[in-house]
Amino acid sequence: MPAPSDRFPDRYGSDVLSSGPPAHHRRRPAARELPAQRDLVVEEASTGFTGAITRVEKIAGELVVELEDGRGRRRTFPLGPGFMIDGRPVALTRPTAAPAPARKRSASGSVYVEGAKARTARASRIWVEGTHDAELVQKVWGHDLRIEGIVVEQLEGADHLAERVREFGPAPGRRLGILVDHLVPGSKESRIAAEVMNLPGARGNVTVLGHPYVDVWQAVKPARVGIREWPHIPRGTDIKVGTLAALGWPHEDMADIGLGWKRILSTVRSYADVEPTLSGRIEELIDFVTVDQG
Repeated sequence: MPAPSDRFPDRYGSDVLSSGPPAHHRRRPAARELPAQRDLVVEEASTGFTGAITRVEKIAGELVVELEDGRGRRRTFPLGPGFMIDGRPVALTRPTAAPAPARKRSASGSVYVEGAKARTARASRIWVEGTHDAELVQKVWGHDLRIEGIVVEQLEGADHLAERVREFGPAPGRRLGILVDHLVPGSKESRIAAEVMNLPGARGNVTVLGHPYVDVWQAVKPARVGIREWPHIPRGTDIKVGTLAALGWPHEDMADIGLGWKRILSTVRSYADVEPTLSGRIEELIDFVTVDQG
């Protein structure tokens, strides 16, 4: 019987202080270029999402490829390296056959309306908690909001939300779509949302939606800022200060926090760079405040 070392060779050798595996083990296979033809099945390496290519188009100035998995879910990824076929890396390139001209898309993925003027603002509104929420929404969905005539306003926190809703006076044709942070069972925000929905006139004219993140920063996909996941910030530490400190970015004062957010926001190119748990809620809010209204 062969010795265990023969049956299970140690790829790193017996010397734990050696410089590592032989050179041929360290080399990764080079990614081969492959046209992103429709129906080609690929795996996106960083997420493991596997699906057939449905289209290649330009969104916010960047070429992306859309994949559809076996359950009909669709996701978009930047065209280029970072894909796998049968375990081997590939870099997707433009399809060899020129596709039919695609309609220009906005950052939200909607059809971009060239030369369209902003619609006169509706009475309905979308409310978000703070400046950073509003800036992210405007960057990705700004075109849609201008076309629909929807104004996004800041709450500066949700503590007095019920009072603000009473002052607004929701009614048919005067709807409120409200986005709050950290809307999870048992949270302060969930109790506030329940209170709001029991106010007179709220039913059918107000909807309160939220995402699970303590701060909207975490709704930006961490890969956009070069990390695998957002750092865990202990309770009692300001999440923005703690996040910047964990990233090794300046975090001493409000100016540092503002610059840190601008740096994060600059990495967002389209809805594909935002977690679905936020982007889906924004789409719902826009639908709610525009449906069946003149």
